[in-house]
Amino acid sequence: MHLNNIRNFSIIAHIDHGKSTLADRLIQTCNMVTDRQFKDQLLDTMDIERERGITIKSQTICLPYKAKDGKEYLLNLVDTPGHVDFSYEVSRALTSCEGALLLIDASQGIEAQTLANLYLAMENELEIIPVINKIDLPSADPEAITLQIEDDLGLDSDSVCLVSAKTGKGVAELLETIVTLLPPPEGDPNLPLEALIFDANYDSFRGTIISCRIMNGRVKAGDTILFMNNTSTYKVEEVGLFHLTRAPQKELSAGQVGYILAGIKTVSDAKPGDTITLKDRPCAAALPGFKEILPVVFSSIYPISTDEYEDLTSALEKLTLNDASLTYQKDSSSALGFGFRCGFLGLLHLEVIQERLEREFDIPLILTVPSVCYHFYLQDGSMIEIDNPAYFPDPTTIARTEEPYIKATILIPERYMGAVMTLCMERRGENTHYHYPMPGRIEFTCELPLAEVIYDFYDRLKSITQGYGSFDYSLLEYRPSDLVKLDILVNSERVDALSQLVHRSKARERGLHACDRLKDEIPRQMFKIAIQGAIGGTIISRTTIAALRKDVTAKCYGGDISRKRKLLEKQKAGKKRMKTIGNVDIPQKAFLAVLKSDDK
Repeated sequence: MHLNNIRNFSIIAHIDHGKSTLADRLIQTCNMVTDRQFKDQLLDTMDIERERGITIKSQTICLPYKAKDGKEYLLNLVDTPGHVDFSYEVSRALTSCEGALLLIDASQGIEAQTLANLYLAMENELEIIPVINKIDLPSADPEAITLQIEDDLGLDSDSVCLVSAKTGKGVAELLETIVTLLPPPEGDPNLPLEALIFDANYDSFRGTIISCRIMNGRVKAGDTILFMNNTSTYKVEEVGLFHLTRAPQKELSAGQVGYILAGIKTVSDAKPGDTITLKDRPCAAALPGFKEILPVVFSSIYPISTDEYEDLTSALEKLTLNDASLTYQKDSSSALGFGFRCGFLGLLHLEVIQERLEREFDIPLILTVPSVCYHFYLQDGSMIEIDNPAYFPDPTTIARTEEPYIKATILIPERYMGAVMTLCMERRGENTHYHYPMPGRIEFTCELPLAEVIYDFYDRLKSITQGYGSFDYSLLEYRPSDLVKLDILVNSERVDALSQLVHRSKARERGLHACDRLKDEIPRQMFKIAIQGAIGGTIISRTTIAALRKDVTAKCYGGDISRKRKLLEKQKAGKKRMKTIGNVDIPQKAFLAVLKSDDK
């Protein structure tokens, strides 16, 4: 097909603004699926995506469309995840497009991630079509949202499309607007091959399926391709377009979006952002923008039953075939046995991996307290990166410490300003700014330590704003901090799985929280159990589980008081001996309880 008849575009939006529903209506309007085959969230393939109503893994589909002028067009829809954890994947997907539909809820208006995704699209110099969705809602106010788009986003209000993705109203007009306003792709099929990888997933029969945009040149089955990042070469087995199923083609040429199968064994070989070229006729340089995806949140995963360690090993191997951003290495704990130290892109990514392991592989898990990667500068001038409290260096050798900071953007109704500012100050926020993007709403920006955000920040924000607050963040740099290792002692024994790296000012608060939670979960014994929080040899928090009391004097009906005293002294000595040799079994739910924040 000629380049002038191709349109490549993405749909970008804040979470729950109707992105997947609009994609469903576009697919139906282009007659890609019959009513009998149709199901909601057609492009979302995982159960978790359907239940939560979010897109975790981006999908692509080619839509054949006949415009009103009679011309046949090929519309390549590159669907993107909406959550901030997957922002790099979104940026690569946008690089493969010429335009984007900026979807805005007709009742909620512009949110934090609406702005973040708009800026990402502008950086890639995309043509943007603003689309107001959910106009069928009783609370919809399209006129006010149109004014917001013009005043706050600086986009032309004349190009705004009004649609209801649920009912299908306005979708046909939107398709015409896409054909009219979005530019066709550029590229020369006669130049050396330049293909941008924007996604990859694993098929157990065919290997890695590479989703790519052909910038220049062409590729066909039988060609030998070269990955410019790791210089590995593969022979192409099949190329094609994404319909609801894969549709093989003779070749892919400049301007097209499609897939390449080349018998690649792991997804990690085909990293998003990498450039594919031909081995015998390579391009001059790789396409710009590639970077390694680094994990920002770390947590150890242990099976509840030690017998399931081998099953967990196999499950993680299979998951990394589909998700190259998940990193893991072997770990062990005296309390929990053998497990793995895993790196995640964010808290949502952590939750998704945990849920997939428990559902798809039927392995019940325990996760340790999430942490981030800290920099420790030692007295000898060296620097080490630590994400696991077990590797905390000797405090006498530490010269200074640093922790990562983020820039948080929070959009809230005006009435919640005081509560949100208090929350940010509690979490060691600094350099706060705010302005009014529209009447009654405030955009609040604040620089926060990443470690304070991954704990329970988002839950607290949603709670204090009654669900109206929206949150987005971007990583800044490492800044000086005063970090300490908080140990939890149960009956004077350190429980390594409960150790945390925390800022000194937060240590007592975290210690009290852990002690109180453990007190509620650990069953009482015949002796007193002391639960303590400690920094080195200094106890900073403590609670005590009272002993179960047996009435040893019940059999004494009379006689001298000294008989009872002897029995009580004998009991006291027995309990003291029991405390020194007795073991306290910590139930599995106690480890989970420490992870939960206080109910506020």
